[in-house]
Amino acid sequence: MKASVDASTCTGCTLCCDIAADVFQMGDDGLAHAKAEEVPAAAEASAKEAADSCPVGAITVG
Repeated sequence: MKASVDASTCTGCTLCCDIAADVFQMGDDGLAHAKAEEVPAAAEASAKEAADSCPVGAITVG
Protein backbone atom coordinates (compact mmCIF):
# COMPACT_ATOMS: atom_id res chain seq x y z
CA MET A 1 0.00 0.00 0.00
CA LYS A 2 1.19 3.50 -0.86
CA ALA A 3 0.29 6.84 0.67
CA SER A 4 0.61 10.29 -0.81
CA VAL A 5 -0.37 13.84 0.06
CA ASP A 6 -1.44 16.36 -2.57
CA ALA A 7 0.62 19.43 -1.66
CA SER A 8 -1.68 21.74 -3.60
CA THR A 9 -4.62 20.64 -1.43
CA CYS A 10 -3.01 20.10 2.00
CA THR A 11 -3.71 22.85 4.53
CA GLY A 12 -1.18 21.66 7.12
CA CYS A 13 -3.74 20.87 9.82
CA THR A 14 -1.53 18.01 11.21
CA LEU A 15 -4.50 15.66 11.71
CA CYS A 16 -2.92 12.93 9.58
CA CYS A 17 0.28 13.09 11.63
CA ASP A 18 -1.73 12.80 14.84
CA ILE A 19 -3.61 9.75 13.52
CA ALA A 20 -0.79 7.99 11.64
CA ALA A 21 2.56 9.26 12.88
CA ASP A 22 4.28 6.19 11.39
CA VAL A 23 3.09 7.22 7.93
CA PHE A 24 2.92 11.03 7.79
CA GLN A 25 5.13 13.88 8.94
CA MET A 26 5.07 17.64 8.62
CA GLY A 27 7.63 19.11 6.27
CA ASP A 28 9.58 22.33 6.54
CA ASP A 29 7.03 23.81 4.14
CA GLY A 30 4.28 23.40 6.76
CA LEU A 31 2.56 20.65 4.77
CA ALA A 32 2.14 16.94 5.45
CA HIS A 33 4.23 14.39 3.56
CA ALA A 34 4.31 10.60 3.49
CA LYS A 35 7.39 9.35 5.34
CA ALA A 36 8.00 6.51 2.90
CA GLU A 37 6.57 5.35 -0.39
CA GLU A 38 5.30 2.07 1.10
CA VAL A 39 3.06 2.10 4.18
CA PRO A 40 4.18 -0.45 6.79
CA ALA A 41 1.66 -3.28 7.10
CA ALA A 42 1.05 -2.48 10.77
CA ALA A 43 0.13 1.13 9.87
CA GLU A 44 -2.31 0.45 7.02
CA ALA A 45 -5.44 0.93 9.14
CA SER A 46 -4.22 4.22 10.59
CA ALA A 47 -3.18 5.46 7.12
CA LYS A 48 -6.71 4.77 5.85
CA GLU A 49 -8.20 6.50 8.89
CA ALA A 50 -5.98 9.53 8.26
CA ALA A 51 -7.10 9.67 4.62
CA ASP A 52 -10.75 9.42 5.64
CA SER A 53 -10.27 12.11 8.30
CA CYS A 54 -8.42 14.64 6.13
CA PRO A 55 -10.71 17.69 6.05
CA VAL A 56 -9.66 18.63 2.50
CA GLY A 57 -9.21 15.15 1.02
CA ALA A 58 -5.51 15.65 0.31
CA ILE A 59 -4.46 12.08 1.18
CA THR A 60 -4.57 9.09 -1.13
CA VAL A 61 -3.86 5.56 0.11
CA GLY A 62 -4.11 2.36 -1.82
